[in-house]
Amino acid sequence: MTASTTSRPSARRRLAAVGAIAVTGALLLSACGDQTEGGGGTQKAKSSDAPLFDKLPKKIQQAGVIKVGSDIAYAPIEFYDEKKQVTGIDPDIAKAMGDVLGVEFKFANGTFDQLVLGMNTGRHDIVMSAMTDTKERQQGASEDAEGGADFVDYFKAGSAILVAKGNPEGIKTLDDLCGKTVAAQRGTANETLVKDQSKKCDKKIKPFVSDEDTDSITQLQTGRAQAVVTDFPVALYNELTAGGGKLFEVVGDQIDAAPYGIAVNKKNKELRDALQAAVQEIIDNGEYAKVLKKWNAETGAIEKATVNAGK
Repeated sequence: MTASTTSRPSARRRLAAVGAIAVTGALLLSACGDQTEGGGGTQKAKSSDAPLFDKLPKKIQQAGVIKVGSDIAYAPIEFYDEKKQVTGIDPDIAKAMGDVLGVEFKFANGTFDQLVLGMNTGRHDIVMSAMTDTKERQQGASEDAEGGADFVDYFKAGSAILVAKGNPEGIKTLDDLCGKTVAAQRGTANETLVKDQSKKCDKKIKPFVSDEDTDSITQLQTGRAQAVVTDFPVALYNELTAGGGKLFEVVGDQIDAAPYGIAVNKKNKELRDALQAAVQEIIDNGEYAKVLKKWNAETGAIEKATVNAGK
């Protein structure tokens, strides 16, 4: 399933050349020009009643779709439900944005640390995947962000420490992770947090780095890791839902809350600005708040859509 929209551009109209009477054909061609693909004439642009449709690049207007790269294994941000359909905070926000832009946001699964590269090579139009907006990612200084990206900020979250129910290791802060095996997802701010903390430890942290956050959770559940560092909404979701709420708990406070950003190719400023306008529109019209309430994620709400606000 993709985040869909009820407002879609109208179908493209075409004039077909007919080989009937030569004079009639000549009149048609002189009056209308060549209307076929690549024929040098003009094509009728798609249109939509959506309030922000005209802000989109013509290519996106014609396609009627924004292709979204996402690591769809990060509940409740984005994940596959029991029917194997994409759901979560990001798809629901994208659906609301699609309604005001007049296009569909179509999610495709990918490995997190390759998403920005995939976007910059044309596989995706944008990345929407609980991606923290940082200066490194803006500048392309990290492995997962070759070429860099602009970020339209739409949510705010920090890291959290998730442990087994009852907290048998007595972990309360990052300092308590020293000497323990700690799981985190590759290419994320959480992996960086674990590495930076380990440098401060007399007894180093033993990192378990996985390509998917679900693998990190599995390591905790099986006892191979004593803690997982993951995004706060994800940690809280696992505390409340995994095993009926009997498997895990979040300890300590949310760490270093920072903006999530929708990544856009730096060359595509028209799309970036349209997305920023769409985020602000759904904040103003109340749809944004409805999505966050649905997922118990109100603590991550922002009031103003920004660009490249990450540090």
